[in-house]
Amino acid sequence: MVLAGEVVVVTGGARGIGRAIVHRSRADGARVAALDLTAPDPTETLDTADLHLECDVTDERAVAAAIERVSAALGAPSVLVNNAGVNAYADPGAMPSEEWDAFFALDLKAAFLCSRAVLGGMRAARHGAIVNVSSIHALHTARGYFPYAAAKAGLLGLTRSLALDLAADGIRVNAVCPGLIGTRLSRESLGRDPEAAERLLAAQPLERMGEPAEVAAVVAFLASVDASFVTGATIMVDGGLSAKYAGA
Repeated sequence: MVLAGEVVVVTGGARGIGRAIVHRSRADGARVAALDLTAPDPTETLDTADLHLECDVTDERAVAAAIERVSAALGAPSVLVNNAGVNAYADPGAMPSEEWDAFFALDLKAAFLCSRAVLGGMRAARHGAIVNVSSIHALHTARGYFPYAAAKAGLLGLTRSLALDLAADGIRVNAVCPGLIGTRLSRESLGRDPEAAERLLAAQPLERMGEPAEVAAVVAFLASVDASFVTGATIMVDGGLSAKYAGA
């Protein structure tokens, strides 16, 4: 029960990795609120949050209102997991600027908006943890991932900056970088091309996809007192793929 007494907010907590983080946080004793535009996926058997709020995390007023509701219902958030995001793949020469703005609003700006919204309570308590869910593509990307890699790299820069600026307030900020994770969407995508899926899995050092629960376990560690001397860190949760390509 390493998160007993904590109030955890998970963005994008309705399904996939976010839902696994909600489940793990509750299992570790926290009260959990999920912010998401969609309802919890009924096909998943994992726990849902104590409080589920429909919230557009790119809208600063909506974020502020949601955090106020969380504070009234569960208490001031002491842990924030910025998990909400979307994949985007575009031709760098053809992507309209409005699509760029909308994508970066969700994959980068939203993490700032949510972090800013919880800072008052964390600073008052001189206690808090923020975990940003980035991607292996922030450090080791490939063709076809524009502008996803750029946004996820920006999230690592945000992590480092906040970690230094908030350390004196007792607030730790870290990031995790998942690799190929077996969410429902990724499994459906791989299922459409079995040969490509076989090649992709063969390229993984552990020769398999990771599971959402394996990402959630690392997030839970970073959110807990067990990581009390860890801030500004980036932890790869990628089955060794970044080590394989580190010198490439």
